[in-house]
Amino acid sequence: MVFLRGLDAEARTNGWEDLFFRANQAFKEGHYQDAIDGYEQLARTGHENGHVYYNLGNGYFRLNQLGQAILNYERARILMPRDADLNFNLRHARDQIQDAIAEPQGFIQMAFFWLDSLSLQEVFWGFGILNVLFWGILLIRLFHRSEWNYYLSLVFLVLWLIGGTSFGLKWYQVWTDGRAVILEKEVNILSGPDIQDTVLFKLHEGTIVHHERSEDGWFLIRLPDKKRGWVEAEAVEQIKRGPTVVPGEIHD
Repeated sequence: MVFLRGLDAEARTNGWEDLFFRANQAFKEGHYQDAIDGYEQLARTGHENGHVYYNLGNGYFRLNQLGQAILNYERARILMPRDADLNFNLRHARDQIQDAIAEPQGFIQMAFFWLDSLSLQEVFWGFGILNVLFWGILLIRLFHRSEWNYYLSLVFLVLWLIGGTSFGLKWYQVWTDGRAVILEKEVNILSGPDIQDTVLFKLHEGTIVHHERSEDGWFLIRLPDKKRGWVEAEAVEQIKRGPTVVPGEIHD
C-alpha cells in the first residue's frame, strides 16, 4: 500500500504547509495519532483537499481504525476519484469489511458511467468548455453558413446536452449523497430510535450505509439490499461534510 501523500501546490500557495509538513513528519516517524490530529486540524479550518483526507485515511488505517480509514478514503475519492494510490488503498480497506454488501448499479449510473471517475469540479469545467465551443460555433454560423459548421453544430449540440445532463446528475449525486460509514466494531441496528427496541441485525466497522433521517441522537439507515433500521448517531458518520439534501425529506 502507498501510505503518504506529500505537499501539493495548493498547500504551498495557501500558507498552511507547515502544519501539513509536521503531520507528514509525524506519520513518517510512526506517530500516527499526532499526524491524524494535524490533518484533522487542517480539515476543520477549511484547508481540506483530497490529499489531506487521503493521509487521514492512511493514519487511521495504521491505527487499525477501519471505519475512520474508509470514511476518509471515501471523502478523498469525492475530490480525486481517479487517484491510483487512493483507489488501491480503498479497495484494500474494503476487503477487510466484515459485512460484504454490494452497491447495485442503477440505469443512470450505467448510462453515465464516466461520472464515477470525475469530480464535480471536473464535470463543471468540462461543461463550461462545451458551452464555449457550442455557442462559439453558433456565433460563427451567424456570419458564415456552410455544411461543415452545420454538422459541427449538431455534434456540439449533442455533446452540450450530454454535458449539461452530466453536470446536473453529478451535482445532484454530490448534493444528495447520504452515504455514511459505521465506525464502531459492532453495532445493533434497531427497529426504532430507542435502546430498548428490537435488534433487527448487526453491522460492523467500515460498512457503508445510507442515512435517511435523524431523530434525537439516532440515525435511520438503509442498506443497499433495502434493509432499514435505527443506529445511535455516534456509531456512524456521514461521508459528505455539511448539509445533505435527502430526496423526499421535508425540512422546516
